[in-house]
Amino acid sequence: MFATTNQDTAIQILEAVGLAGAEISARLQSLANADARYLKDLKINVANALAAPALSKKEAYLIGVAVAVNEKHTALQAAFEKLATQEGANDKDIAEVISCTSLMNANNVYYRFRHFVNKEFYTATPAGIRMSIMANPVLGKEFFELLSLVVSALNGCEMCVTSHEEALLKHGTDQQRVLEAVRLGAILRSLIVLL
Repeated sequence: MFATTNQDTAIQILEAVGLAGAEISARLQSLANADARYLKDLKINVANALAAPALSKKEAYLIGVAVAVNEKHTALQAAFEKLATQEGANDKDIAEVISCTSLMNANNVYYRFRHFVNKEFYTATPAGIRMSIMANPVLGKEFFELLSLVVSALNGCEMCVTSHEEALLKHGTDQQRVLEAVRLGAILRSLIVLL
């Protein structure tokens, strides 16, 4: 049996996220050339996060879509859309993930501003951001909240993270599911840094 090279590890990472056959980025290649031990860690992190027991494959891949959209990585977005579709996601599911990610970007900026400034006028005034998509999401309220939490965590909005985590617990979501979703978002973002 042959030892796995760092080049093979980089290829396996890409395959795990649906980017089989994609060109290895200069950053990934740099790590492979330097025999960086981190590549093995990243491979394990990606594989474990995508196989988290509290998330179905479809959910994990839809979270992948949200992270890719949030981080503006179109190739990874397309790869996760394909993987999610293979697990039963449809066009409406994917459109809702994209819509949720867009909405959270508006909310994250707005509510982070309110939190940072912390003045009565701003906190007492209604947001004025239409959010009807949250009323009856096609993926269900619990998963919509989970997506909202992951995107809010990526964007660093403390108010939104706290609010969505609280809503998830009220839905009866187990804290392990919350943790695994956020960890998946974090690990995928770490991968995108290298893509």
